[in-house]
Amino acid sequence: MTGSRGADTIAARLRNQGSVLSDGILLVNLGSPDSPSVPDVRRYLGEFLMDRHVLDVPTPIRWLIVNLAILPTRPKRSAHAYAQIWEPADANGFGSPLLQHSVRLRDAVRAQMDVPVALAMRYGNPAIAAGLDELRAAGATRVLIAPLYPQHADSTTTTVLEAAGRHAGDLELQTLPPFYAHPAYIDALAETTRAHLPERFDHLLMSYHGLPERHLTSADPTGNHCLRAADCCERASAAHATCYRHQGRVTSRLLAQALGLTPTQWSISYQSRLGRLPWLTPYTDATLRELPARGVRHLAVVCPAFVADNLETLEEIGITGRATFLDAGGETFTAVPCMNADAAWAAALTRLCTEALRR
Repeated sequence: MTGSRGADTIAARLRNQGSVLSDGILLVNLGSPDSPSVPDVRRYLGEFLMDRHVLDVPTPIRWLIVNLAILPTRPKRSAHAYAQIWEPADANGFGSPLLQHSVRLRDAVRAQMDVPVALAMRYGNPAIAAGLDELRAAGATRVLIAPLYPQHADSTTTTVLEAAGRHAGDLELQTLPPFYAHPAYIDALAETTRAHLPERFDHLLMSYHGLPERHLTSADPTGNHCLRAADCCERASAAHATCYRHQGRVTSRLLAQALGLTPTQWSISYQSRLGRLPWLTPYTDATLRELPARGVRHLAVVCPAFVADNLETLEEIGITGRATFLDAGGETFTAVPCMNADAAWAAALTRLCTEALRR
């Protein structure tokens, strides 16, 4: 099932026909382990990697890869990384920065809406089923599923919609479409980025979470566009509706325009690759090593695929990426925070959800 067909199927579920529907909103992000302990990280990684949209191989092979090749060693390394970014527990008992920022965002959106708003994570807690139950208990009969991913990918958006569909019961579901080019999102992203850019920087690197190349081709509804030509992202195609690479390029171009950057002042890279399959290039870690040799001494990095800071932004970019760039000869490194619960982003998300509910 391609991402577009899966999303359309779920979004088209019509229930309670002929009755007055009460709306609710479920904000959904990726998720986080319950703690930075090795057992909790192992449990979280197991759930995440066993998703067929994340590791897209037959289930028996996926089980062997995850349980025999990854989980015996990776949880310890990941737990160490999580420990470096973990915060003291908040009032909800959350120490995960992603969860803390997401709760604050939920509260900010909730304060601006006249319908109930809940929060869920695709993996870990709070679960999607619990979020739907919360909205049902609040009287909602129609729920807008709002995946907090600006660009579409089957490993993010589609898996959220499928999970919501499995737990919807008698609820009617709507879907917030990818908002990678929506003016409200671009304006909020530009405002928060501009606020954290240093006075002096040579280059702005826009680092996106990477994807295996075959994730793009499998999500291509035309079957013959994505990655078939060097300029595939620039040539008009129905494939762009589900193309993560194209949508990220659009986001980057619009952000650069909003910031007043020239084409030589910014570039795109892709981080967080796993395994040996071809992933989208250029890779962020390689780019960080190469930029000083190209004359970039003062670098800023923003991560437009993420709306809330998490392991990939705080540790992979803010700690490891910083060290990589400075060790290669860079002089200053600025990791631009995600929008998190910034007022401009909360207002933008409220607008996005309101428009979706009116469709």
